[in-house]
Amino acid sequence: MKNLKYLAFGLLCLSLFTFTSCDKDDPTPEPMDIVETAVATDDLSLLVDALTQTNLASTLQGTGPFTVFAPRNAAFEALLASNSNWNSLSDIDNATLTNVLLFHVLAADVKAANLTDSYVTSLASGPNDEQIVLQIDVTGGVKLNGSTSPVTVDIATSNGTVHIIDEVMLPPNVVSLALNNPVFSTLVAALTRSDLNTNYVEILSGPGPFTVFAPTNDAFQALLDSNPNWSSLNDIPLATLEAVLNYHVVSGANVQSSQLSDNQEVASLGGTLTVDLSNGAKLETTSNQSVNISLTDVQGANGVVHAVDEVLIP
Repeated sequence: MKNLKYLAFGLLCLSLFTFTSCDKDDPTPEPMDIVETAVATDDLSLLVDALTQTNLASTLQGTGPFTVFAPRNAAFEALLASNSNWNSLSDIDNATLTNVLLFHVLAADVKAANLTDSYVTSLASGPNDEQIVLQIDVTGGVKLNGSTSPVTVDIATSNGTVHIIDEVMLPPNVVSLALNNPVFSTLVAALTRSDLNTNYVEILSGPGPFTVFAPTNDAFQALLDSNPNWSSLNDIPLATLEAVLNYHVVSGANVQSSQLSDNQEVASLGGTLTVDLSNGAKLETTSNQSVNISLTDVQGANGVVHAVDEVLIP
């Protein structure tokens, strides 16, 4: 009996030793990087194909950190279905596809809980190689770029975070930047008034580059309040409205705030604006207004938008 007791004790010790040894020989696997995570996720196979086609896989295997808003397969299928010339990813030219993919990448590790109403800088580039911004709206649920929603968030990787989304996001032009932000809804209504002689949407959707000084809704309301005969945009005479809209657009230049200098004259489609940097960033109009630039450098694919807190009157 004593021998059996010693044998049982020996076997127990051997078992414990073996278990401990296996644990040391088989440590927890290293976390996967962003690309490896995508490869291991069935619903991201088309994203992997796109990264391979554009040679961006190596970029997203770098040290980072990165945040990737990763379109699921159905999102890429919807993108292909949106253009009759696109039957597969290979039908999209690499320059276009590369910039689209980079628009889904931030050079920072951002968790879902840290998303706020803001514009964040993506790795996509617009005129003068300026980085295009991605709009984040968390009011009533997260929306990206005006319409895209996350379906799975906070997938941790060794070099950042992946959030799976339901659309492929296209870098916005200056029109889309206005459409996507409710602060500019009155400006959009003005630009699309049915009796206009100028098709502003078509013009501002062109290659540009453009610089747009965009009045906020409050700015337009103040304009309407300034005239007792104006209760809506439709009450503003056509010639007056077009002259005003032209005054807010600079064609042929992508002028970021860093390129503005004191007393600089800016030639818009409707006349000259003078920059005043003596006390904050302001624009002086030919009608003697001094208007604050309240938000700068909302960079799009064909130009940049700066918000102003008054409607500029030539």
